[in-house]
This record gives sequence, C-alpha cells and structure tokens, in this order.
Amino acid sequence: MATRDDNPADPFKKALAEATKVMADDPDLAVNYTVDPSGVSGDIMRLPQVSRRMTRDEVLLARGTADALALYRRYHDAGTHSRYSPPGDMARDLYEAMETARCEAVGARDMPGTAGNVDAKIGHDAARRGYGQITQAAEAPLPVAAGYLIRHLATGRDLPKDAAHVMDLWRGFIEDQAGGTLDDLEATLTDQAAFARFSRRMISDLGYGDQLGEDPDQLDEDQQDEAEPDGAEEEQPDSTGDESGEQDEADASPEQSQDQTQDASQAQVSADDLADQEMGEETDMPEGEAPMEPPAPAPVSEADPEYKIYDGAHDEEIPAEDLADPQELERLRAYLDQQLDPLKGAVSRLANKLQRRLQAQQNRSWEFDLEEGILDAGRLARVVANPTTPLSFKIEKDTEFRDTVVTLLLDNSGSMRGRPISIAAICADVLARTLERCSVKVEILGFTTRAWKGGNAREKWLSEGREQQPGRLNDLRHIIYKRADAPWRRVRDNLGLMMKEGLLKENIDGEALEWAHRRMVGRPEARKILMVISDGAPVDDSTLSVNPANYLEKHLRDVIAMVERRRQVELLAIGIGHDVTRYYDRAVTITDVEQLAGAMTEQLAALFDSDPRARARFSGIRRAG
Repeated sequence: MATRDDNPADPFKKALAEATKVMADDPDLAVNYTVDPSGVSGDIMRLPQVSRRMTRDEVLLARGTADALALYRRYHDAGTHSRYSPPGDMARDLYEAMETARCEAVGARDMPGTAGNVDAKIGHDAARRGYGQITQAAEAPLPVAAGYLIRHLATGRDLPKDAAHVMDLWRGFIEDQAGGTLDDLEATLTDQAAFARFSRRMISDLGYGDQLGEDPDQLDEDQQDEAEPDGAEEEQPDSTGDESGEQDEADASPEQSQDQTQDASQAQVSADDLADQEMGEETDMPEGEAPMEPPAPAPVSEADPEYKIYDGAHDEEIPAEDLADPQELERLRAYLDQQLDPLKGAVSRLANKLQRRLQAQQNRSWEFDLEEGILDAGRLARVVANPTTPLSFKIEKDTEFRDTVVTLLLDNSGSMRGRPISIAAICADVLARTLERCSVKVEILGFTTRAWKGGNAREKWLSEGREQQPGRLNDLRHIIYKRADAPWRRVRDNLGLMMKEGLLKENIDGEALEWAHRRMVGRPEARKILMVISDGAPVDDSTLSVNPANYLEKHLRDVIAMVERRRQVELLAIGIGHDVTRYYDRAVTITDVEQLAGAMTEQLAALFDSDPRARARFSGIRRAG
C-alpha cells in the first residue's frame, strides 16, 4: 500500500536507471538524479531531476539525456579519442561535437528507440540556448552546427526546429568547404579511429587546420622509420663506423682541411664579437654559463595566447566624468531618472531578497541546545510534550565575516542604442543602490570603442600594407562609471553618460571581460561577483572584415572559460533583449524595464545564490515575462 511519503517518480527513475546501464553495457554504472549539470564522472552518471509531478518535459529530458550519455559510453573509446584530439580550442570543439554526434547516430541505427529520446534532449538544449532566435551564422556556434549536420546526415532524421535552424545557418558553408570529405561519412561512422581521421579532415576543410597539431598517424610512421636504422647499425661491427670516419678524413686534402678550419675559426670569432656587442663591454659572463636569451613577449590575452591586437597604443581606460562636463552629466542623469519612476518599489523588494542571499555582513549566528543562555522558544514544544525534557538555551556567537564585491560590466555598443541602453543603465542603477544597502561594494564599468569601423589602429594598418589577419583592429574605450570604493551618491550622475549621443559604438566583449576580471582579482574581498549586462555577440566591423568571422566570439568564449576555470570570480549575465545563455551558464533575459519590479526581482536575486540547488530552482527561467 502506497503512503504519502512514496514518490510516484521512483519507479520510473529506477526503470530508467536499469535501462541506461544495459544500453551503456556497464552494469557497474551508478545513475543519480540531480540538479547539477548532467554528465558522467567515472562510474557515476548524473541525469536531470524528475519531480513528483513527472511532467512530460521532465520525463522526455531525463530519457533523452540518459540515452545520449549511455550511447556515448557504449560506442566511445577514450584512448582513441585522445590520440586524435587536436590541441586548438575551436578544432577540439568541432572534434568533440562530431564524435558525440557519431555515437548518437550509431546508437540510433542499432537501437532505433533512442532516436526520438535524443531528439527531445537536443530540442530542449537548443531552445534553452535560444538557438531559434539567432539570425546570423556568426552568432551560432559552428561546432554545434557541425555536430547537428553529422547526426542529420548519418541518421536521415529531421532535427528539432531550433537545432535545425542553427544547422541550416551553417550548412551551406560547411558543405561548400567540406563537401568532398562529407562523402566519406557513411564509410567511417562505425570505426572511431577512421571517423577521427575524417573529423580532422573536416576541421582542416573548415579553415582550422592550423589547430590540429601533429598527425598521430604520421608520428607513428616516423617512429618506425627512426627505429629501422638503429636496428641495422646494431648488426654491423663497431669498427665499421670508425674506419669510415678515418677514410673520410684521409680523403680530404690538406688544403681543404686548412680552409675548413679557418672558416670555422672566423665564424666563431664573428659570433663571439656579436655576442660581446649585444651584451655590452662591461658585462661579465659567469664562467660555464651561456648568455640568456631575452624572454618572449607576453601574450596580449591570458585566455588565448593566439589572440592578437594590431595596435593598442590608442586604447583608453577613462573615468566617465572625463567624457562629459558636470552640467551635461546632470542633464543626462535627469533624463534617466524620468525612466526610473515606475521602479520606486523595486529597490526595496530586491534588497530584501539579495540581503538573504549575499550574506555580505552576516556576522551573527546562534549555538543551540546549551544548558545556559537565552531560552530557546523554538524548542519549548518538546518540553510541553515531555516534562522530563530539560529546557534548551542558546547564545549568540560571532561567525566568519564574508564580504563581497560586485562588478557590473555594461555593454555600451551601438546595438544597445535606445531602449536597451536605458534598461541597462536602470539595471545598473537599481542593482548598485540595492547592493550598497546590503553593504556590498559595487564597481560599474562600461566598454565600447573610440571609433566606428576602426580608428587609429585601422589607419596604421592601411598605411603599413594591410597585414593578413592582423587581429583586433579598433581602439578600445573602457569606461569607469563607479569605482568599488566610491560611494554611490558621489557618482550617481555618471550613469547618465550612457544617454549621451555618439558614445555607443562597437563592442569587443572578450577584452572587456578580461579587463574587468583583472580588476576584480586584485580586490581583497572574499567573494567576487562579476555581472555582464549585454545584448549578445561581440561585433567590430573593422576586425571581423579582415579576420575569421568568429574571431571575437571565440576570444569571448575563451575568456569565459578562463574565468570559470580559475574560480576566483563568479560570473553572471543579464541579456538585454537577447538570450546570452549561449555564452554564460548563469544568465537571465530582460526585454522591458517593468520586469525588474516583477518576476525579474526573484530571478535576479537567485543569480547571486552561491548554493547551486537554490540557483537550480530558477535555472530553467531564462526569459521573464
């Protein structure tokens, strides 16, 4: 007989776990249902949580995720995968996306029932990442599109709508560049090593051959070639080499030997003279040590050593008050205040929720079940129920002070002009005032460029011969609206600068995010939160016209990966009118100002939760309204 405590989802979860083990051909596999990201770690598989209600979407997502992970475990060999895996980031992303698609396609052929389940997972993920709203191929991740295309061609199945949209944006380009290689898909699908070689050819066709590294098959051939002469030499008598050497010396005439000796001596003298000139006459070389070579120049980006800047001499980091006089800032601030009127109650509601989550100055807690102190009224009920139970007391104790600093990084690009930049400024205003009420220090930064379609950097590039793929080709403008230690009341007018005509130009998000991260890392606070407020992908026409189409987007993804890998700073995002979850895992989307006072209040508060389970309650709510 069932009781109220029985979970109606348990039979389904147990049956799915057993089926997953069979499908993965791994009876020792442990299957857990959790709010943490799905995946496999060792012998533990994490699947999406299924609630007591067992909604259709929950069931489909759990089944699809289980099938996808089980097929990957069954048909994937880690050793073969690692052997052919390329070192470059984009090449590796393409390689892994195609291998995942291969495993799912082979599984769909061997076990047709898995195809529909995996389709449900793909459709859910594509919708969550906002793939259906993308309008240009440059905004869609190429590795994801390549994986979708491989699965579509291998199975002949139509993809879910949002996933098919991303595939179609890139399909023409992929087939134009790699059409001949795609013809070999069918012949390599069931052989992982052959498919890995196929994937590497695809990656080269798509323009990322420089990220493939050494060909592992060629390395094996070279090693065999090197091993054969060694074996041949061992079979010959030791005296053969000596006699040959002596004969060579005898064949050389005395005049040739003398000329060779003189040439070598002159070369050595020239090298010594050059070394002396470079080191200076007064520099003494320590005995037995070679001169030190100058260190290689540091990369311009810690996240991607290959990222280039053609000329950064005209980049600027500037306080907002230096870009407008006080009277103009006051006038622009008044205009912004007019749009803040409907949100007078939002600050109080948001502050109460953030106060509980940030715990920026929570320096009080209690010790319970003591024999003396303050009577614990919450435990009186058990005394009433059993008079022999002793009274319980509590005392207040000090706990560790865990202070917090928050940086708001605002996209000041031309695409934000009008309503979006007003929403961004209002977001920054509401959050900054709220967080300051919570005794949290707040820094507000903005990023744009100094010119449209390139500035001094592009002019220099034109005059110096138009180098191929020169890297970033515009002059940055990084704006400091509020420093973390500055009180809000002294800089509140600075946010009005975003209303200034002509300020908003291009956006190079990766470098701005790396700049904000460097500023935060040096702060003394224990907890650091970096929130990006943006409307989508990085765009700079002058840079993208002479570099790969995904040049700036790749750098942004590399910087995000670096920030999350180092874990010194917690990274969050607010998308203004666009879903930015394809870049940031923890993000919400705002399409109108009024949402701050309604559903967005709860969502924004949840973004600051350090408890992943608390965040997960809201992780499915990506768009308010």
